[in-house]
Amino acid sequence: MSLHIVKLCVGVSSIEELAAWQKGWVKEQKARGEKPRIYHRTLQTPKKQEALLPNGSLYWVIKGVIQARQKLIGFEEGTRDDGTPCCLILLDRKLVAVRPVPRRAFQGWRYLTEEDAPEDLAGGSGGDFAALPPDMRRALLDLGLI
Repeated sequence: MSLHIVKLCVGVSSIEELAAWQKGWVKEQKARGEKPRIYHRTLQTPKKQEALLPNGSLYWVIKGVIQARQKLIGFEEGTRDDGTPCCLILLDRKLVAVRPVPRRAFQGWRYLTEEDAPEDLAGGSGGDFAALPPDMRRALLDLGLI
């Protein structure tokens, strides 16, 4: 059984904005001559890495709703900009829209079981929800229609 991570995506208002930010981050890494990759820095290293890999994902909470996921591809030791140690959660570049599920704010990250993980929208029962404009998706969520 796979285990997942759920994390708040602070400062981002849509899946498209997250994708654009990550694309810009990859472009910056290439410009500096670094190996381009997507990762999230976190203070605490997940202890259940064996359950998270190889099939786990990081589920992004955007504006109070789980809206997307990215496959976990590994963990590395890293450092923050101030030099303090951290864990790098390495992510696949592909963002996958998921069935929207409201989620209250929390600090850090949390484990998410396979049973509680929202299903992918592409080809799933969510239909073309992922193709809707971000503002329309948010309005439908706010009205409780999805």
